[in-house]
Amino acid sequence: MLCKAKTLAGYELNSLDGEIGRVKEFYFDDKYWTIRYLVASTGTWLPGRAVLISPYALRTVSENSETVSVQLTKKQIEDSPSLDSDKPVSQQFEETYHDYYGWPMYWGGSYMWGNYPYLVFDHEPLTDAHPHKSHWNPHLRSTKAVLGYHIQGTDGEIGHVTDYIIDDQNWAIRYLVVDTRNWWPGKMILISPKWIESVSWDASKVFVNLTCEDIKNSPEFTEETMLRRQYEEDLHQHYKRKGYWLDESFGEIEVPRSNAALY
Repeated sequence: MLCKAKTLAGYELNSLDGEIGRVKEFYFDDKYWTIRYLVASTGTWLPGRAVLISPYALRTVSENSETVSVQLTKKQIEDSPSLDSDKPVSQQFEETYHDYYGWPMYWGGSYMWGNYPYLVFDHEPLTDAHPHKSHWNPHLRSTKAVLGYHIQGTDGEIGHVTDYIIDDQNWAIRYLVVDTRNWWPGKMILISPKWIESVSWDASKVFVNLTCEDIKNSPEFTEETMLRRQYEEDLHQHYKRKGYWLDESFGEIEVPRSNAALY
């Protein structure tokens, strides 16, 4: 199911033995544009700590109850490696964190999730703390921090990032929601991270290999839009780009993808 990041913010987090807090924001990497951690707001339960939950522990996202189920106990989370709330997430911390839970290192292979292009929950237990050499050095970014970044087309600026569309099956960021209304009598549109050429983190700008005219004429995204596969196909057809659901097919098997609407 495709979810808006701003919609998920505030959802209740339910562990195996009770509520642990609410969704605050997310950290994603700037190579695959995939969510690596959900950041939990835990109130007074674990003050002074940044409580990170990996997608390996996330199971069900419920729109009706506005909850996210976490396949961990409170004790597991409390005893997990501690990260000061004002400190960045280092790779050393990530290695310690993944070792603690016995989860694969997502940067340890050539796919979005290390050795796999999708999340594998029933993986073999790790026999070596670091079974793979690092294929890349992840750089984590906050979803909140990137809001407001300007979109730079091939012939000018045309909008700014206002939200993200997240796929809760493998926690990839499928689209940036871009507001173009400050530049011309525009609209809300979607841009896939796959169409991004580069990001200037210092200048807070996202560069895409698309003309302003192409972006201007793309299918409009509204709060009422039912983001089904047909809408996505129309969007990709407009830009003459192949859909991610085709890129992420493996042989005769395509990664499962529900046709549920965006909420």
